[in-house]
Amino acid sequence: MGFRSSLYSDMGYILFTTAYTFQLKGAEPPGFSFQIVNTNLDEISPRARRRSALLTWQHIASLPPTLPVVYCGGFNTQKESTTGRFLLGRSREHGVVGDMRDAWPSARVRKNVALIRTYHDFKGDKQGTVEFLKLIFRALCLCWDRQTQDLHTDWILYRGRSIVPVMCEIVNDKIDDLYPSSHYPVFAEFMLPRSVRMLEPTPPVSAPAQEES
Repeated sequence: MGFRSSLYSDMGYILFTTAYTFQLKGAEPPGFSFQIVNTNLDEISPRARRRSALLTWQHIASLPPTLPVVYCGGFNTQKESTTGRFLLGRSREHGVVGDMRDAWPSARVRKNVALIRTYHDFKGDKQGTVEFLKLIFRALCLCWDRQTQDLHTDWILYRGRSIVPVMCEIVNDKIDDLYPSSHYPVFAEFMLPRSVRMLEPTPPVSAPAQEES
């Protein structure tokens, strides 16, 4: 996808978004394609985040409606922010409304639901009782709606009826009590439509045995 410069005096870093279209290998014609859009929005400027989200959504909206899209990454804001509400179709940005869906509340199975936020600053669950209670209170105050009872700043959004999230997990693995990131990764599994069928593998052809002379 193309890039357009959008710099603000209060933004922290120059960040970018990548988009790649994949085709499922070994599927019967006409095959199955989907696009992954990965982002990392500015962690300081709400205005830069809104502008970045708008530019990315404009790219997604320009794609064929039959092409499923997964939009994921570090959004550095909560879903009830202006950025999240725009992408999820709950508010307008420059006169338009996003149409993404959130894989976390939509998944049939969710793992590590007790981790109500994904940013942990390399501390993991060692946040302290008072801070944890504050987090619980903030999550409950957001909304009683199941779709907004989290403080995740890392999301997996998707567009298209042909893919369905069946499992979503907040991954809190660590090695030697060390975390690879200050954010917990979010993992999701999607179910493909029944119309997608895989080609039967071609049986190996045995070479004829050679007679000894």
